[in-house]
Amino acid sequence: MNVRLFLLKNVNLLEQAGVDAPRKDAELMLMAAWGVSPTDLIIKAHDDVPDDVMAKFEAMLKRRINREPLAYILGVKAFWKDAFVVTPDVLVPRPETEHLIEMVLKYQPDQQENLTTLDIGTGSGCISISLAKEYPNALVTACDISDKALKVAQANADNLGVKQRMTFLQGDLYQALPVDSQFDVIVSNPPYVSQEEMFDLEAELSFEPRFALTDEASGLTLLDKLLQDAHHYLKDGGLLVLESGLCGMPNTPDTLLKLEDYTDLAGNFRGSVFRKK
Repeated sequence: MNVRLFLLKNVNLLEQAGVDAPRKDAELMLMAAWGVSPTDLIIKAHDDVPDDVMAKFEAMLKRRINREPLAYILGVKAFWKDAFVVTPDVLVPRPETEHLIEMVLKYQPDQQENLTTLDIGTGSGCISISLAKEYPNALVTACDISDKALKVAQANADNLGVKQRMTFLQGDLYQALPVDSQFDVIVSNPPYVSQEEMFDLEAELSFEPRFALTDEASGLTLLDKLLQDAHHYLKDGGLLVLESGLCGMPNTPDTLLKLEDYTDLAGNFRGSVFRKK
């Protein structure tokens, strides 16, 4: 069966399974199975798909029809300017989280500054590593409660050439930090999905680590802890950027000044920016 017909057949199967972008997913899986580029795939449109490639693709297809995230199947996900290794031990990086990077760049425009930066709940390391690359003189600390997630983040930092400027710590929120730690910038994309919202999420999210998605309560629990204790770990005038969602954002403590709420391209609330008073 040639490439065009093979894709058509499998796009239909993905559509029937309720996959959001069946054509794109089918093409990406076929390119991965065959080890070819998008241009190569176009050139091969009328070529027959080799049997070994077909077998690899069909193994991937079975997983995707079961609604396993494509990023876990391919083992990689694009975020900001790079491709990150991802496993089921970490959340799949999402485009909405890139707005957090944009906020840091907006309020810390000098990219040659010797910043000290902290990413709480780093997961794959997509935020902390992207900031390390945007600020080539920065020292970046990345912490996570999961040792498995930290191994993924360390591998990504090594792959992307910033590991020498990064420190990885295991622990819950600020508890991972040495005493008297202080930073110019703190960022976090914490679990903010409420327990109630978890019932209505897309099927793919059932494959992602639940503890990284929800606080099993209102969604505000960890956001509130991050806000309440931030002043202990921020330098004077330091920046705090938090991602959130439908749950909103807790009240701003007296120790911080809210600079702005930010939204995604669809106009949905995505988080807030604060500065230590």
